[in-house]
Amino acid sequence: MDMIGVIRNTEKQETETVARRIEDYLNQRGVRTYLSGDGSDLPDPCSCALVLGGDGTLLRAAKVVLDRQLPLLGINLGTLGYLAGIEVSGIPEALEKLLQGSYTIERRMMLKGDVMRGDTCICRDVALNDIVIRRQKTLRSFRILNYVNDEFLNTFNADGVIIATATGSTGYNLSVGGPIVKPEAELVLMSPLAPHSLISRSLIFSGTDRVRIEIGEGAIGPEKEVVCVQFDGAENLKLDCGDRVEIRRSEKYTKIMKLDNISFLEVLRRKMADV
Repeated sequence: MDMIGVIRNTEKQETETVARRIEDYLNQRGVRTYLSGDGSDLPDPCSCALVLGGDGTLLRAAKVVLDRQLPLLGINLGTLGYLAGIEVSGIPEALEKLLQGSYTIERRMMLKGDVMRGDTCICRDVALNDIVIRRQKTLRSFRILNYVNDEFLNTFNADGVIIATATGSTGYNLSVGGPIVKPEAELVLMSPLAPHSLISRSLIFSGTDRVRIEIGEGAIGPEKEVVCVQFDGAENLKLDCGDRVEIRRSEKYTKIMKLDNISFLEVLRRKMADV
């Protein structure tokens, strides 16, 4: 590798310190580095990017480098870090494996969502973890209508619904009791948020299935600030009654670098022990 990008949160001093240590380590071994705030300015010679932070930092970086399909290696400076699997103490060993080519690259499925208002698409975005439709600034639940491949599935009142990938199964989906899925699986998970029903449970669909979430009539209050949609926890887009979020598998993948043979079950066991 001639050049490796380093994406870090410039607002955190710890991240800056770790980035400089990595830069010195790699430069001493003849590898050029490029330090970036969000990855948008990484030069073409970069063959991969190290992402310093928690899973949120890696999720943001994944969107920025998506069109370039640049492999990412997460170094955890946050809490659990399912995506950012390398701890600070393991950085030297990880860098040596990287330089020796002792790694594999996993392709992680992403979701693509179109927010439709009538016949007009008012927003289009992608998500590695999840697309969440939820209430905002109110204690009221709202009516959700669910369709799969244009066929009506069900309807319920709830605080919202999570549409997640297998990668996102250990994120928000996990916190509401949704199933945990091996990250390389190409599936779509639907998990309701505090459903007002005894029979509403998480559902798992094929990665080729298309899911449509529609905001039911009467769901939005006078200020029209009750319901919003988020892509990987990013900025909220407010929704009106009748708005639809049409979700399907993205044509593009996030590439995650894996440096060891530790199984997903072993990672899961370690992370659960840290909670």
